[in-house]
Amino acid sequence: MVIEMSTGMIRGLGTVVVFVAFVGLTLWVFNGKRNPEFAEARLLPFADEPQPATPEETATRSTRP
Repeated sequence: MVIEMSTGMIRGLGTVVVFVAFVGLTLWVFNGKRNPEFAEARLLPFADEPQPATPEETATRSTRP
C-alpha cells in the first residue's frame, strides 16, 4: 500500500512538529526547577562591568590648578 503525501499533509505535519516543540520549550522555560539557573543568566549582561569604586575614588575632584 502506497500513501501519497500531498503538500497539505506535509505542511500539516510540519505545523504539528513546530507546535510540539513550542509546547516543550514553554514547559522547559517555565519549570520551577530551572529558576536558579535563569536567575544567574539574567545577570550575565552585567558581568563585564567594573566593580563599584570605593567612596574615596568617587569623590568629586576639582579640576582647577
